[in-house]
Amino acid sequence: MTNARAAIAPTRIGGRLFEWGSRTFVMGIVNVTPDSFSGDGLLASIAGRRGAAVEAAVMQARRMVEEGADILDVGGESTRPGHEPVPESEEIARVVPVVTAMHAALPDVPISVDTSKPAVAAAAIDAGAVLLNDVWGVSLDDAVARVAATRRVPLILMHNRAEPVYRDLVAEVLSDLRAALDRAMAAGVPHDYLIVDPGFGFGKTPEHNLLILRELSALHVLGRPILLGTSRKSTLGRVLGGVPPQERLDATLATTALGIAAGVDIVRVHDVRANVQVARVSDAVVRGVSV
Repeated sequence: MTNARAAIAPTRIGGRLFEWGSRTFVMGIVNVTPDSFSGDGLLASIAGRRGAAVEAAVMQARRMVEEGADILDVGGESTRPGHEPVPESEEIARVVPVVTAMHAALPDVPISVDTSKPAVAAAAIDAGAVLLNDVWGVSLDDAVARVAATRRVPLILMHNRAEPVYRDLVAEVLSDLRAALDRAMAAGVPHDYLIVDPGFGFGKTPEHNLLILRELSALHVLGRPILLGTSRKSTLGRVLGGVPPQERLDATLATTALGIAAGVDIVRVHDVRANVQVARVSDAVVRGVSV
């Protein structure tokens, strides 16, 4: 069981103190894109109208918080395989108005920005974001880490590779994340401000993704909180014989329960209500959270 892991000091994210190990926290995904893999990109759903996208994002954020989301993660660039890169100025134009409006509507809710661009990270923090989520957190470029250090906000370092080539998957993921932690601390990010993500679905084959999920508990050696993002990912659809993203909720819930059993601290999801319910039951069993 995961209760044997070493205690990790709490992390303050915005105005909230996250006490790792007390329960599993849920991060709701708000995609301000026209091409999200999961079909939930707000710019697609409202035909690219930015004002409507901001309104839709605030409505979605309110609903997610009502359903139990602890953090809201805003992204302005799709990270699906084969996505079109978004210029920095366009990503800022997508993200900043949404973060501004969400922060005004929900000032006590921590907002994360999902970006690998330092200028986008800084602009989002100016707009009210209090957490950076870098899907290229293991790259040699420490620019986003330097923004986190300068602005004194926590940072999620996700594992990723341009090509899914490994000799020893788990050992190399751990090595890459350990090096990323060292770079971030060298850039000035406090140790207690760092969170790791094994990068399910990023730079890995479906077989790699399943192995990472099976070996999640190995990440505890890093001594940092663990974020798991499996929601609606293509590997789940492949396991189920090719079902589309909107039909992968049950599979996502299975990975949420398995992840909590392995000791993850945050689950990043599209469907908040169902995942919160799974987290509460899983926490009652795995963590002994009182009911």
